[in-house]
Amino acid sequence: MAETLPASVAHPGPDIADNLMEAPVAPDTQGLAASHADPGPEVARDVEQDMLRYALSHDLRAPLRVIDGFTRIVKEDYGRHLDRLGQDHLDRVLAASARMNGMIDAVLAQAQLAGACLAREDIDLSALAREVGAELLALQADAQGVQLQVADGLRAQADAQLVRRVLENLLGNALKYSAKVSEPRVELGCMPATNPPVYFVRDNGAGFDMQHADKLFGMFQRLHSAKDFPGTGVGLAGVRNIIRRHGGRVWAEAQPGQGACFYFTLIGTVEAQRSAAG
Repeated sequence: MAETLPASVAHPGPDIADNLMEAPVAPDTQGLAASHADPGPEVARDVEQDMLRYALSHDLRAPLRVIDGFTRIVKEDYGRHLDRLGQDHLDRVLAASARMNGMIDAVLAQAQLAGACLAREDIDLSALAREVGAELLALQADAQGVQLQVADGLRAQADAQLVRRVLENLLGNALKYSAKVSEPRVELGCMPATNPPVYFVRDNGAGFDMQHADKLFGMFQRLHSAKDFPGTGVGLAGVRNIIRRHGGRVWAEAQPGQGACFYFTLIGTVEAQRSAAG
């Protein structure tokens, strides 16, 4: 049997509504654009974003290519003259260069999402989560013993493409950080009687110390060693950005070695009250 999750994770003590700080309704950017004849600031912002993406794609990659290329030349042409320690140093340089390239790719992916238009539609969240979960499990060599539970009947008014990214990150992290326990278990569900609906992704994996929870959604912030759990430290920052664009909120509860639970909403409190009143 899988180990029981701690009470603070499986059944949060304080009322879940205490964590639902009222969030502003996401502005209708298309309507704002149409109501203002002067597109100057928006054009300037787009140009800035294009310049940033260009800098990441080209200016930052150029020195990395030099580092990687010359390190490989030294390794191939002079490696026979180096001892084991010298070879290890070169391997570390190459690995660091590869990690930096991966981080640039992750930042570019997040920048692309940030510039995408938000298109709300009715989503079968359960079906989408099962699809994402199946894709993630197919990439794991030892996925046979993983329990992935998705509640039935979950629906949301949200951008399907962006919510898929949220699920890819939250489910992917849950599977990654629970991979080392004997019976990994990941669950996606919805807290009962919450307005707006509070969805959650829960696992029984490594967890983390809540004293460092403020770093959780920061760019390049990691609470675990890259040697133990590889990653770029960008995914959760992207999750928070997507959730905020929907007018929602994301937070987490965990204990070291006892699993973690990530909660999120896809609509702001004010908007939820308006929908309920209507």
